[in-house]
Amino acid sequence: MYQQLQELPKKYKVLALVRMEKVRASQILSLRKKLKDEVEFVSIKDKVAQKALAKLDVPGIKNIVEKLTGQCLFMFTNMSPFKLSVLLAKNKIMLGARAGDIASVDVVIPPKNTGFAPGPMLTDFKNAKVPTKIDQGTIWITKETIPVKKGGVISEKLAGILGKLDIKPIEAVISLSLALEEGVHFSEEDMVIDVEKFRDAIASAHLEAISLSIEAVYITAENITQILSKAAQSGRFVSIESGYVTNDTKEQILQKAYSQALSVAKKAKDYKPA
Repeated sequence: MYQQLQELPKKYKVLALVRMEKVRASQILSLRKKLKDEVEFVSIKDKVAQKALAKLDVPGIKNIVEKLTGQCLFMFTNMSPFKLSVLLAKNKIMLGARAGDIASVDVVIPPKNTGFAPGPMLTDFKNAKVPTKIDQGTIWITKETIPVKKGGVISEKLAGILGKLDIKPIEAVISLSLALEEGVHFSEEDMVIDVEKFRDAIASAHLEAISLSIEAVYITAENITQILSKAAQSGRFVSIESGYVTNDTKEQILQKAYSQALSVAKKAKDYKPA
């Protein structure tokens, strides 16, 4: 470990730190396989890591040393820490519940034959308010039940039931605690990116830029059609308002003149001398 931490910070542009307090080994194993050729993982012990990194002449590394407490994992890579953070967010997995876990989703227990023989499980189902019956020597769940809503606490008994039914209500995602890229530090908040919100903001800015360029008559390949259409409409409007007859506007001008003539005739007819 000491040797790895002496070599890898010089080999890669980015060093990212993950705190392992709420991370399970199965998550790391899955990530190692998916990011095998792009990221090197090093599980560390804080004392050894502190000694190894303290002696390195790498910009910004000394500040990392101060953050190394408890069980941590280093990720070394050449990809942007923002891209790495997005990749981690996409690699969410659902895990089985433990006593005291907070449900990430509504916990739904569907109607089914559990395959379990009658026994203590019946009491557990009853305590969880899951309706059951005995049929052909096994426990059947008779109705879809939601014993815990999203955000609720999962009890020890319910966790046992969910485990036996292979229901996984805990959404697990690994997040970067901090990252160092060529001397620049990024906090966890810096690296959290709402991709959909960012995409919508870019699309909105694009539309606003096109609208501004049309108003300013700043011609580009994207707005030339709209600018010419707007100019044509403006030209027809001026032609009609001024009575300047063209092949495109003669009908509208005659209709306008006819409407005005009818209006004058009506006013003349209704006119009564004082």
